[in-house]
Amino acid sequence: MAPSSIAPIPPYKALIFDCDGTLADTLPVHFQTWSASLQAVGANISRDWYYKYCGTSAEEMLQILKDLFGYQFHSESVIAHRQRQYESLINTVKEVQAVAEIVRDYYGKIPMAVASGGERVVLEATLNNIKLRDFFDIVVSIDDVEKGKPEPDIFLLASERLGVAPQDCIVYEDSDGGLEAAHRAGMRSIDVRVLWQA
Repeated sequence: MAPSSIAPIPPYKALIFDCDGTLADTLPVHFQTWSASLQAVGANISRDWYYKYCGTSAEEMLQILKDLFGYQFHSESVIAHRQRQYESLINTVKEVQAVAEIVRDYYGKIPMAVASGGERVVLEATLNNIKLRDFFDIVVSIDDVEKGKPEPDIFLLASERLGVAPQDCIVYEDSDGGLEAAHRAGMRSIDVRVLWQA
């Protein structure tokens, strides 16, 4: 049974889950792969900087990095390098057990979706690795929308594809940008970071 601190409180008709840091404990691996890929083009990031911006899409995060520090690099090449690095380490990624238990508890009872700012190829690989992909009919990635979090587009598209009004959805998130996106979408949210503070 999942901890009561993250149990959804009625009324709601659907649950929407972020992936990285929410369903899957990917942030340490993502930091490692981003750091290596950026160092290869002469750029450096700290763990704290990455954790601050990890809720944004890859393109947006790299643009912020360029704007703040004046780095010059080809973003698409860095993203492709990072994806290859991540694929080589994906077997080390584990589920966030308490959140995964929510998914299993509610599977078949109410509609559920994944809505992530990650690229679809990485997102699908992560969900398959932690054996949660089959629990979701709807998976929305940054590739499906024009703007990533904190804009509400990803969550709004997920609710539309679920056939559930935004105000009837509860979002599970682990980042400030993701929680802001849920708020802008008119959805209630649960910050799973309470699990680390318990």
